[in-house]
Amino acid sequence: MQTTFTPEQLKDPSTARSNEILRSCVHCGFCTATCPTYQVLGDELDSPRGRIYLIKDMLENNRQPDAKTVKHIDRCLSCLACMTTCPSGVHYMHLVDHAREYIDQRYKRPFGDRALRWLLARILPYPMRFRVALLGAKIGRPFAGLMPDARLRAMLEMAPKTIPPVSRNDDPQSFAPQGEKRRRVALMTGCAQKALNTDINDATIRVLTRMGCEVVVAEGAGCCGALTHHMGKTKESHATAARNIKAWCREMDGAGLDAIVINTSGCGTTVKDYGHMFRNEALAEDAARVSAIARDVSEVLVEIAQGAPEQDAPQPAKDRIAGIDAVNSSEPVPEGLVVAYHAACSLQHGQQIKTYPKDLLKKAGFTVVEPADSHLCCGSAGTYNLMQPEISKQLKDRKVRTLEAKQPDVIAAGNIGCMMQIGSGSKVPVVHTVELLDWASGGPKPHALRETGRNDAVPRLR
Repeated sequence: MQTTFTPEQLKDPSTARSNEILRSCVHCGFCTATCPTYQVLGDELDSPRGRIYLIKDMLENNRQPDAKTVKHIDRCLSCLACMTTCPSGVHYMHLVDHAREYIDQRYKRPFGDRALRWLLARILPYPMRFRVALLGAKIGRPFAGLMPDARLRAMLEMAPKTIPPVSRNDDPQSFAPQGEKRRRVALMTGCAQKALNTDINDATIRVLTRMGCEVVVAEGAGCCGALTHHMGKTKESHATAARNIKAWCREMDGAGLDAIVINTSGCGTTVKDYGHMFRNEALAEDAARVSAIARDVSEVLVEIAQGAPEQDAPQPAKDRIAGIDAVNSSEPVPEGLVVAYHAACSLQHGQQIKTYPKDLLKKAGFTVVEPADSHLCCGSAGTYNLMQPEISKQLKDRKVRTLEAKQPDVIAAGNIGCMMQIGSGSKVPVVHTVELLDWASGGPKPHALRETGRNDAVPRLR
């Protein structure tokens, strides 16, 4: 694509980067085939190619964002399916992030939009505030139908029926490995996840220590900054990310870290991009160090398994997680339990991790199935399901239909947002992949399977 940015405009690093991205686009339109919003709305401007034209016109002309441009960019899920499809390597993520920052700085949204965005940015990244908000939403949930705004209804309807107790495992501390120490890793405990589902971090710690990792929860680490980053609030997101970078670098420069383990794939995509986000700031070097060792939990488990001693090999696959001996569980996993694996967009497209979670589940003895159109988003996308509820619901309904068509015993995903989204529309229990791996290697049966109360959702022998 030909661009006409001036030398003065290109002095801005963000504009220079967007220019590189725009020039790599060849207008082929392959991205439209995998864009969820284009599939739902059928509007060229709601496809990556259409948004690229809008962004190019806005940035090149230093144009004040108009309502039409903002509407179509707001409708983007940032699922990044277009990046997986693109034959030219267009880095759409950096381009749309720049566009959102540009819009946030120059466009005055209607009062309701500004209020909602302010509210989400002040609540979701803070676990205790989020817990209080969830309690209020739980009380107001029976009255959701009376709300005049679809976004307020969506917020009430998405509230979980139960709020989990606080887990002290999320506090700064260190967990000793079981047996021989293989690695020292930091676990990112996140923010919203600590309010919505504390079992995920607990299960991650158990699996990692069982596999010989010393697990550290670093003092000062918290929200990754993704939520405000994708709203275009760069100053806020960078302040949050900077705290993580400093916290993890203290551990790296102290006892050392082999990896920073992340079990929420949306956060993982952002942390792996810290090097780019801070490339022109004082923390550039440290940010790059953090990004270099950031790993999804599935990556770490596979990496450890690949370095497992050869003598472990004879163990039966169903009694092992990728080379690590299982521990007897009081509630063993039934043979052939069918798991429908939902591939979170931030994992399969953002991080290009596609087979590891499925491989681990299969090695643990589960029967793994995938839905049709597994590359398409479930409609969660961070806060998208709260800010674009109508489109999000269409995507959720389609995803739930394709998952349930596989008649699974349980649905597994690697991202809390996807779990909440799918769980709000499906009668099949939804759990994190690591919860199943924990169960298979001696941990407790996931709560979602305990609490379902449905005979046809109880794990059964096949």
